[in-house]
Amino acid sequence: MDWHTLISSKRFGLEEFHNKHKENRTEFQRDYDRLIFSAPFRRLQNKTQVFPLPGSIFVHNRLTHSLEVSCVGRSLGNAASTALLRLHPELADTGLNEIGSIVSAACLAHDLGNPPFGHSGERAISTFFSEGEGLPLRPLLNAAQWEDLTHFEGNANAFRLLTHQFEGRRRGGFVLTYPTLASIVKYPYSSRLAGGKSKFGFFTTEEDSFRRIADELGMLKLQDSPLRYARHPLVYLVEAADDICYQLMDIEDAHKLKLLTRAETQELLFGYFDDDRRAHMERTLRIVSDANEQIAYLRSCAVGLLVDECTRVFVENEKKILDGRFEGTLIGNMAPRPAQAYRHCASVSAEKIYRSRDVLDIELAGFRIISTLLHLMIEAVRSPQKAYSQLLIDRVSSQYNIRSTDPYEQIQAVIDYVSGMTDVFALDLYRKIDGNRLPAV
Repeated sequence: MDWHTLISSKRFGLEEFHNKHKENRTEFQRDYDRLIFSAPFRRLQNKTQVFPLPGSIFVHNRLTHSLEVSCVGRSLGNAASTALLRLHPELADTGLNEIGSIVSAACLAHDLGNPPFGHSGERAISTFFSEGEGLPLRPLLNAAQWEDLTHFEGNANAFRLLTHQFEGRRRGGFVLTYPTLASIVKYPYSSRLAGGKSKFGFFTTEEDSFRRIADELGMLKLQDSPLRYARHPLVYLVEAADDICYQLMDIEDAHKLKLLTRAETQELLFGYFDDDRRAHMERTLRIVSDANEQIAYLRSCAVGLLVDECTRVFVENEKKILDGRFEGTLIGNMAPRPAQAYRHCASVSAEKIYRSRDVLDIELAGFRIISTLLHLMIEAVRSPQKAYSQLLIDRVSSQYNIRSTDPYEQIQAVIDYVSGMTDVFALDLYRKIDGNRLPAV
């Protein structure tokens, strides 16, 4: 792959106006602004990240997580572009100096396709079809479509949302640049090429869209399939920013919720540093009396170290990444000490955080709510002549292709509708449908 083609200002859906828009912002800064001001991004403030949405203790939701990932992604991108331009000054005209803006925008967008109730929402959609009330729908769909549903993936749903074009008096949609879109696709192949795994980058309906983007940017097509590509290089930076944030921020939130003690949390974060750096940090901690501020300081130090490490790995492996030969993640290829500390944090998180009662409770509720909404809405679009079906269909915005006659398009429209809900909206609709709540008079 070649940096000259990998960074393009062409916009998906507005290709005919390529490079005709001139203003103080770059095209990639405009991507960032479009995302910030979009309704799907605002809705992330009411979507679960890991822990239930806050009462008196404020923990991360999808919005705050995405903003923090974007900040870390910008730092990674800026550091990587500076280092690459130092190594390759002849690439100054390729747009390498825009990497920070591209990665920052992609980080904002990376979770837009996730349904309510955290990762349990993804599992609820998948299992609704693989083992729940959606199982009888299988004969209506081909094998590839069924793979999309039974291995529903928020990453693929984000790509679908961001490339969706709707018709009307004025054609609309996100119309983001090709590099920003390519940078969120961690798994550049469709569900039918995922080998039975749940991770893939786009649904069958978006195969042509991804192919168009990948070929325009010169992404490396792998030989084993006509629709399997090597990752766009900037995917590694977006992935690293996400990995850094969710791991360290979940640890910090667990401390606030008293799932981890101050001593436990400090030891986890000190694990990233050698003895000299630890001694310096311990002296700094004596100046700070507030426990939460102490953890915030250690977390910020760990973020800085991981940004430096991931930047180093990315730059040192630039050729392998461009050739499609780099294996694993930037986090997984760090130096032994931070890599071991990261694995230890992941192990503790799996044991003490992700299986905590509060997290399990939100997963249980999410499964029930999402399964019920999917069942009723799909039944409605499959039998629109029924009076109750019409009541449900009339609630759905016209932007969703809910009245299609194609079974797969009907089901996808329902998933688009449900996955776009906030936790509170989904719960409220569930209660109204169940007859436990009436509209306020």
